[in-house]
Amino acid sequence: MSASVREEVKAKLIQRAAPLFGKKPEELTEELRFVEDLNAKSVHYSQITTFLEDEFDVEIPYMTFRRKKTIGEAIEYVYDLVENG
Repeated sequence: MSASVREEVKAKLIQRAAPLFGKKPEELTEELRFVEDLNAKSVHYSQITTFLEDEFDVEIPYMTFRRKKTIGEAIEYVYDLVENG
């Protein structure tokens, strides 16, 4: 497992998510839940996945990404896509 790629995915996801949810980047931990803690809506997921697709040149299946409950789960999912296509 390449920690640097995972850290990059985490940094980019948080960079995009923080303004969407009105949070400071340091407030977004891997344990936070999208729906319960951040009140995530469809548009939030869409903007995050589009941003990450552009950053990492991967296709992120929207519905699968949306099923990730926490920021940490989303990071792991995107990391796996980046590393393993």
